Amino acid sequence: MTADTALLDRVVQAGTAPDAEIFAVVEDAGLGAVVGVLVEEILFRCDAPINVMPVDIALDVTHESERHRTVFRMVRDRPIAILDGEEPVIRRELRMNVVDLVRRLYGRADHPRTGDFHDAFLPTRPADLTELPEIFASTNQASGALLSGCTVPRIDLGALSVAYGSDKWASFHWYTAHYEKEFAPYRDRPVRILEIGIGGFSGELGGSSLKMWKRYFHRGTVFGLDLFDKSELNQPRLTALTGDQGDTDGLVALAREHGPFDIVIDDGSHENEHVRVSFEALFPYVRSGGLYVIEDLQTSYFPRFGGTADKVAGSKTSVGLVKSLLDDLHHREHATYPGHPTSVTEESVVGVRVYRNVAFIEKGVNGEDGIPRWMDDEAWIALGAIPPSAD
Repeated sequence: MTADTALLDRVVQAGTAPDAEIFAVVEDAGLGAVVGVLVEEILFRCDAPINVMPVDIALDVTHESERHRTVFRMVRDRPIAILDGEEPVIRRELRMNVVDLVRRLYGRADHPRTGDFHDAFLPTRPADLTELPEIFASTNQASGALLSGCTVPRIDLGALSVAYGSDKWASFHWYTAHYEKEFAPYRDRPVRILEIGIGGFSGELGGSSLKMWKRYFHRGTVFGLDLFDKSELNQPRLTALTGDQGDTDGLVALAREHGPFDIVIDDGSHENEHVRVSFEALFPYVRSGGLYVIEDLQTSYFPRFGGTADKVAGSKTSVGLVKSLLDDLHHREHATYPGHPTSVTEESVVGVRVYRNVAFIEKGVNGEDGIPRWMDDEAWIALGAIPPSAD
């Protein structure tokens, strides 16, 4: 873990911690370093500016007697720039305590969006008042874009999928509605996510879903795994790893280095053998309370992916794997229990939820007991659950 990554992890963790923890991070790393982390996150989250006239906005972040200023230059069709050395024409000054900005970015999704900053709109008189209407409009538009990056986004995951170019919604998949329901309990947590398959065809870099997850999980750390080097995608809270999902040893090494994970999503080759290899290697490295997701179960019925050309998927397919997990979930009811060693999945699968072409496997402690094994007809009759024999 690099120093920058370690600092980012501390800032993210501090987002829901007491103020004293944020103070400690600032005292250890320095206000400038912490602001650097926060500004990178703001730039990632910001909506694209729509103002035609360039607008310079100053953000002053304070801590006790210290103040650190960052000037953003915003204009349509260009990346937001951080001015350094160039004399700006400040159209708006925003001032915020570092504690409040950390909470805005890495606190809970319901954190207030007002009442925590100071504002000076057009702090100096424009030299040419004929430009005033355009200055007003452009400053308003640029400010809205900047402040969109200073909050936890209230996002429809389907819209976010479309915006980033992911195929998880409104393509030939309709997954995001299920993801929103399943991932809601994790939204405010500093989760670690691994997605198998980064995408990108015909030389494209891909990474659409990884960016979507980074935006959705505002405190999360996202890893992607691909056969090809996609490290150009690397940025704070997002890392592209290179590897083969059919390589058990490689997957275990990856999980030991970067896990354990709260969520693993298999959107890789969709080869049925690869799906099973990945699950067997990575499920042990999913945290208790976490989820393992398998997408595109339809390949269980496609022979070219190792599927079954029949209406009943074979045991070696992805659907066959999911069916077997239902058996593992109920292993205490098996006639052979407790006379055989239990597997990882028998011990830790606590839920299997399946929607069209996507399955969510929940991990935990599968320790609930059921009906005592000594229950016989005499006991059931004593309970009144079955009538006594007429004999």
